[in-house]
Amino acid sequence: MGWIGWTVTIVLVLAAALFGGWRYAHATGAVGLLELADRTMASTDGTAVAASGVRYGPAPAQRLDVIAPNAPGPHPVLVFFHGGGWHSGRAEDYRFVGRAFARAGYVVVLPGYRLVPEGAYPAMLEDGAAALSWVRGNVGALGGDPDRVFLMGHSAGGYIAAMLGLERRWLEHERLPAGFVKGVVGLSGPYDFHPFTSDSARNAFGHVADPAITQPIRFVRGDAPPMLLVTGDADVTVKPRNSRVLAQALTTAGARAELLVLPQVDHAGTVKVLAWPFAGDDRVRQAALAFMAATPASAPVQAPGDQ
Repeated sequence: MGWIGWTVTIVLVLAAALFGGWRYAHATGAVGLLELADRTMASTDGTAVAASGVRYGPAPAQRLDVIAPNAPGPHPVLVFFHGGGWHSGRAEDYRFVGRAFARAGYVVVLPGYRLVPEGAYPAMLEDGAAALSWVRGNVGALGGDPDRVFLMGHSAGGYIAAMLGLERRWLEHERLPAGFVKGVVGLSGPYDFHPFTSDSARNAFGHVADPAITQPIRFVRGDAPPMLLVTGDADVTVKPRNSRVLAQALTTAGARAELLVLPQVDHAGTVKVLAWPFAGDDRVRQAALAFMAATPASAPVQAPGDQ
């Protein structure tokens, strides 16, 4: 076998191993394998870890990482909340999300938050708001613009992002100004999921006397920050109905809402495409960049076509 044949064989074996690794990660929640593959195989040029394991609160989970462009700021800021059913997940395993958007000119903040049982409602929202308070006070020193802050989250993290954008009391408790959040991007998030039918939801919210107050759909308002809601039509974990009904309710109320339903994409598919080797499907990243670029105060952001 010549060197070309050996090269092809090695590439095929590596691809098979990575695909198997992703299947394992998807089945077990070991997203760290996906982060390892992205960090190893994708270029990190133009990005840097600006901060790692920074405390924004006293609990062990209240730490965050920051991935930033290797270019002078100030840059707009994207705060990404990880998924995991409110009971699992680590912010550092999602640095691939940070690199994906840092390459486009965003300072990306990856907060951890308390998980069930300690992190049952409302702890995850208190932590999310506290992380945003840290962003306001500290991101400028890392090249970010605290006047241009967007939220993004996948699954349980999409819930956190939506609630922080919709229910005023969380940001008010941290004395963050109205309009601090310029926009929200939700990836496969649950927004209207009561009655609770999964153990994850029951463990995180089942103790609440009035379950309606846990639901993002409850806090729809006409002056809500713009929202882009992305879901896959093959998602059986958090059904696409969640994104559809929230987008419709926001639009009816007079808020700006965009809905993107991806054909044949499952629950994990909306976030895994932000990592190598799945980034050939650039629909989620491009849609998020276009959405944020079209939002007031984000005009200086690099447009998707300029990548």
